Amino acid sequence: MAVKANVALNEQQRQAASHSEGPLLLLASPGSGKTTTMLMRIAYLMEEKRVLAERIKAVTFSKASAEDMRARFARLFPSLSANAPDFSTIHSLAFEIVRNHFRSRGIAYRIIEGRSGEEDDGRPNKPKIIRELYRRANGDYPPDDRMEELTRYIGFVKNKLVPSDRLSQIKCDVPGAEKIYEEYERYKRTAEDRLLIDFDDMLTEADAALSADASLLAKYQSRFDYVMTDESQDTSLVQHEIVEKLVRKHGNLWAVADDDQSIYGWRGAEPAYLLDFKTKHPHASVLLLEQNYRSTSNIVDVANRFIKRNRNRYDKNMFTENSSKEDIAVTVLPDYRYQAKYVTEKIIDDGELGDTAILYRNNSSSILLMNALDRAGIPFYMRDGDARFFSHWVVEDVLNFMRLTFNDRRTDILQRIHLKFGGYISKKQMEQLLELKADPDDSVFDRLVKHIPLREYQGKALTACKAAFRSMQGAEPLTAIRIIRDNLGYDKAIDKSCERMGYRKETLFGILHALEEIAEPLETMEQFAARLKFLEGRMKQSKGGKEAGTVTLSTLHSAKGLEFARVYVVDLIEGVLPSADDVRKWEAGDAEDMEEAARLFYVGMTRAKRRLELISYARKEGEPVKPSRFVEDVRRLQRGEPAGRAAEAGLQRFVPENPNAILDSSRLVVGAKVRHAVFGDGEIVLTLGDSMDIRFRKETKRLSVNICVQMGLLEPATAE
Repeated sequence: MAVKANVALNEQQRQAASHSEGPLLLLASPGSGKTTTMLMRIAYLMEEKRVLAERIKAVTFSKASAEDMRARFARLFPSLSANAPDFSTIHSLAFEIVRNHFRSRGIAYRIIEGRSGEEDDGRPNKPKIIRELYRRANGDYPPDDRMEELTRYIGFVKNKLVPSDRLSQIKCDVPGAEKIYEEYERYKRTAEDRLLIDFDDMLTEADAALSADASLLAKYQSRFDYVMTDESQDTSLVQHEIVEKLVRKHGNLWAVADDDQSIYGWRGAEPAYLLDFKTKHPHASVLLLEQNYRSTSNIVDVANRFIKRNRNRYDKNMFTENSSKEDIAVTVLPDYRYQAKYVTEKIIDDGELGDTAILYRNNSSSILLMNALDRAGIPFYMRDGDARFFSHWVVEDVLNFMRLTFNDRRTDILQRIHLKFGGYISKKQMEQLLELKADPDDSVFDRLVKHIPLREYQGKALTACKAAFRSMQGAEPLTAIRIIRDNLGYDKAIDKSCERMGYRKETLFGILHALEEIAEPLETMEQFAARLKFLEGRMKQSKGGKEAGTVTLSTLHSAKGLEFARVYVVDLIEGVLPSADDVRKWEAGDAEDMEEAARLFYVGMTRAKRRLELISYARKEGEPVKPSRFVEDVRRLQRGEPAGRAAEAGLQRFVPENPNAILDSSRLVVGAKVRHAVFGDGEIVLTLGDSMDIRFRKETKRLSVNICVQMGLLEPATAE
C-alpha cells in the first residue's frame, strides 16, 4: 500500500485494507484496530484505485460513530479530507431513501419523533400516542418502565420484520402489547391526512421502497460502487436487508464485525447474518483481526478462552504481544450493601480517576455507585445515566408515605397510596372520602372510621395504620422506610402488583433497597427528600460530557468501543449477569440469550487495558445469592482448569448452521468422549457417556469445527 498516514499495519490489517473488489467479512477482535483498518481501506480505494469519494458509502450504526470516523479520517488523511466519502448512520441513509420515495409518489408524511419526544406544535408524537393507546387497553397510563418495554417491543418487531401473524410469538410483559402495537400501526395510517412515521418506520419503509420501486433501487445501486458497514454484529434484519439490496448489483460489500461482541439481540440485532455471510456471498473473503493492542496478556488470554464457551460463533483466537501484568482480580463481598463503598475505596486507593470505569448490566446499579462516589468527593461522568429512577412510581410511593406522616389530613396523598398498604380502603370508599365535608382537623383515618361505612376488619386495620404513620413522625428515614415496607405492608402490595401486572419483582425491590442505602446516614425525612433531588440533578449534570480526572459510570452495553486502564465490573451474580430469564431459557435448552449474556461479559472484560476487577457478593436483601457463573469461569481459567462447557453437561443442544464448518461427515472421526455417532442424511446424533444425545439440526449437516475440537466430541479426519 502506498497510502501515507504514518500508520503501521500488521499483515492481516494490510490484507483487509488493500481488499478492493468483491465481498469481504472482516472479523475484528476487541482492540485490534478495526476502525483504523477501515479508514485505511477507504484511503486505499481513493489513492490507489482512484475511486471517487462519492462512490464510497461508509455506514455506521450511531451518529457518534459516524462523526468519530469522519474526524479520524481527517486527522489521518488531511489531503483527502476536503473530499471525504460519506460517513452516515443507517437511519440517515434510510430516511434519504424514504424521502425520495415519498416525494416521487406524492405521499405526505410527518415524523413523530424528536430529540425530546415532544413536538413544539402540540400534535401527537410517538410517546403520547403509545401512552394513550396503553391507557385505552389497560385503564391507566403506563409507568416509565412499562413505557420503555413497550417502545422496545415495537422497535424489535419492526427491526426483525416480524409479520402480523407472528406477533404473539414475541415475548413482552406489557399487558395487551400485541393489541397496542396493532392499534399504533393503524393510528399512524389513519389519524391525520398524512402518514405518520417513527425512526423504526424509516428502516421498514426504506426496505419496502427498495423492494417495490425498481427505479429507486437502481438509482441507489448505481450511486455507490463500494459499501462499507461497521459494527455489523449489531445490525438488525431490516438494516441488513437494506444493505444487501444496495450491493446486489456489484457485490462490493466490506463488512466489519465481531460476532463475539453482538450484544443487542433485545433490540433486534441479527448476528446470525454473520454466520450465514458466505451463504449470501459464496465468493466472499473472510479475514480475521485477532491481535489485541489494548490489553495485557493476562486479560486477553482469559477473555479469549472464556468466549469459547459459546458455540454459535466463528473460531477465532485473540492474542496480544503486550506484556503480562496482574491477574484479573475476583472479589466476592459478604453482602451487596458493601459493594458501592468497596469500589469507592478502591478508586481512592488507586488515586487515578480519569482512566477508570465502573461497569454494570442494569442502570439501576448506578444509583448507589453515584451516591457513594459523591459522598467521597469523587467526580464522575455517566454515559447513560437514567434519571427516571427518581420519578419511578416506587420512589413516589415512598415519598408520599412520608408526606402523609407530616400531614395525615391530606386526602389527595392518601388517594395516591390507599391501595398500596394494609388499610383495605376500596376505590369506592376513597371516592366517598374525597366528597366528604368533615372536620378538616381530623386525620384521614379518623374521617374514614367516623363517616364512611366500613367492615369490622377495615376499622381495625385503619387504626393500626394510623398508629404506624404516627410512629413514623420524626423518625430517621431508614426507620420510616422499614415501617412502610413491613408494618404498613408495602412489600406485600409490591408482590401483588408483580402478580397482577407482570412487573419484575427484583427490579422493584432493588429500588427499595437503593432508597434504604441512600437513607441510611440521614437523620430526617426532609434530608432524604433533598438528597434524592440532589442526586437527580447530579446525574443530569454528569451526563453533560466527560471531563479530565473523572470516573466513568456506564452500562456494559454503552461501554462497547471504549477502553480504560482500570475497569471494575459490579453486580456479577446469578440473576443479573446472566439474568434469571437467561438461565431459565438455557435450562429449557435455548442457549441464545445465555450466549449473548456471555458476550456482554466478554465486552466488559475487554474494555480493560491494565487492571480488571470482577465484583460479586454472597447476600442481597437478606437472601443468599450466587456469584455469576461467568466469574466462576474466570476463576477456573486463571487456575488453568476448563470452564464453561462443563456446567452445561446434561442438556440437549441444537447447533445452528455455521459457514465456519465441516460440510461432509466423511471428514469426521469420533472423539474420545462419544459412545456412539450416527451420520444420517438429515441429522447427526452423538451419544455421550451418560446417554445424553447432542442432535444437530435436521436442516443442515454442517458441524462447527470449533464445537468438534473444543468439546472433544469429533475430530477432523485429516488436518485442516
